[in-house]
Amino acid sequence: MMDALADPVYAKLAQHVPPGEWVLMHEAISAIRTLKRERDAIVLAHNYQTPAIYHGVADIVGDSLALAREAMTTRAAVIVVAGVHFMAETAKILNPAKTVLIPDSRAGCSLAESITAADVRMLRDRHPGIPLIAYVNTSAAVKAEVDYCCTSANARKVVEHAATQAGTDTVIMLPDRFLAANTARETQVKIIAWDGACEVHERFTAHDIAQVRAQFPDVTVLAHPECPEAVVAASDFAGSTAALADYVARHRPARVALITECSMADNIAAANPATQFVKPCNLCPHMKRITLGNIRHALETMTEQVAIEPALATRARIAVERMLAIP
Repeated sequence: MMDALADPVYAKLAQHVPPGEWVLMHEAISAIRTLKRERDAIVLAHNYQTPAIYHGVADIVGDSLALAREAMTTRAAVIVVAGVHFMAETAKILNPAKTVLIPDSRAGCSLAESITAADVRMLRDRHPGIPLIAYVNTSAAVKAEVDYCCTSANARKVVEHAATQAGTDTVIMLPDRFLAANTARETQVKIIAWDGACEVHERFTAHDIAQVRAQFPDVTVLAHPECPEAVVAASDFAGSTAALADYVARHRPARVALITECSMADNIAAANPATQFVKPCNLCPHMKRITLGNIRHALETMTEQVAIEPALATRARIAVERMLAIP
């Protein structure tokens, strides 16, 4: 027990994880650390993972853009993606020769499931000559049909770049209608949107923010751009999960409400103990399918391996690499 409590990671999490719970977690964390060395593996963890995964076993943490960039440069032979399935697919697209593991292949995404490759082909037929931009929260099959990918961190930049390269004032952005609408507010480029939404972020309302402000008049409200437009408009700042974390680190507000997935606040809080976090948050059931137990199992058994048909992966890689090439 004393060895577990002496782990430097516990010092970060002591305010969020009871000692007895940490001791139980620590056995799995220690086993995962050993397995990573034995397998020449790294763990990529999205910002929505639980603190024990985010701080305890992850080698690289961040938003979708950061994970995509890091996946491209890693020398590890095995990549374990502590995130949802499209993130594991993206890692495999960028690393076709490496073994990519997803601890639970059922970890899906409402956005990725809202559009198919056939839908994209229909959009291209309906709007000839208009660039197609897919949010990274899409399947490999969808990425293979579009011109560019984007994330919430670089959406405006990709929209403007794609329009300039195509010599048009209009782009198609899919599948998140709220990200498209919030991006459209920041640019002169016209955006044709698909009618998809994140099941976590679409549940937030401007009324939620009004209630938080009434209870905590000094609160700084930070929202993800997958939230409805009224929520973003009522917030003090909107950005990707990486941008939200950076805002807290740079500005150090006394009190923050993060309008996004719950674990985000727990993970940022560990690095910003002086900031109090109000949590009008929603859980992502898909992200929470990833656990210490199934990360350990994935490394022990080398399952579940992500496989993408090579020709499809090659086509999908074009859209992802075009995104990553934009400065």
